[in-house]
Amino acid sequence: MSTSPIELPKPLILADHPALDLLNTQMMVDGQRRDLLDSDADAATWLEQIGFGPANEMALSDGQLLVRLRMLRDCIEDLLAARQANRVADPAALNGFLLHAVPQLVWDEAGTPQLDRFRQGDTASQRLGRLAYTAAELLAEGDFTLVRKCESADCSLMFYDRTKSHKRRWCSMALCGNRHKVAEFRKRRQGVAD
Repeated sequence: MSTSPIELPKPLILADHPALDLLNTQMMVDGQRRDLLDSDADAATWLEQIGFGPANEMALSDGQLLVRLRMLRDCIEDLLAARQANRVADPAALNGFLLHAVPQLVWDEAGTPQLDRFRQGDTASQRLGRLAYTAAELLAEGDFTLVRKCESADCSLMFYDRTKSHKRRWCSMALCGNRHKVAEFRKRRQGVAD
């Protein structure tokens, strides 16, 4: 009897911060941490979903976009853990990505100068540099009392709590929040039935 592979969900964009959404491209599925990105095409599509430009503008095929995006995710995860634990960490890997976030002054066709922070390198490098920049801003300037993990024991997703009351508990009310409400309702009904 052969077992079919588990169909993984598409990455969810729900963290309210691109760097945290990148961390969420790994999540718990059937009790195991799984990587939801499996190819350059997945990586390009994910970058498009977070608003970093059309996936079809990136040259894909050699697997390097996926490798580089995973490397960026790993270094962000390490630095985020260090920041949350209030300990010193080495930002060299993130700084390597930030080299593609060096500001450049460009003039458009209409003759208007603009400051473009992500002009260096190929399209993939520009987008990864931009993502690294959002992570660096979060690490240096973010309010870490608002960087949280979903309260569901079965969930590993992170989010930046931008709610007015700063009392967000779940990665998504439609996912973990609803599951919690249903579980609590069942507990109450069982208590009444006993």
